[in-house]
Amino acid sequence: MSDEQIPVSELGYEKARDELIEVVRILEAGGQDLDSSLALWERGEELAARCTEHLDGARKRIDAVLGDDDERGATHD
Repeated sequence: MSDEQIPVSELGYEKARDELIEVVRILEAGGQDLDSSLALWERGEELAARCTEHLDGARKRIDAVLGDDDERGATHD
């Protein structure tokens, strides 16, 4: 993990997911002092929340498209 971290709010889904995987790998490997472990944990929580935001947004977009298709289909019957 680099010392210069991009703010979580600026990360796309794939980058947030990849960084979260790396955070988990580091935490599972152990060997970090308490402060470093807590900082990683907090970053991981932020990354997980960001991934959830992206997935929720994607789900809303899919639901909107499927809802539009359902409404069009219902009017043509």
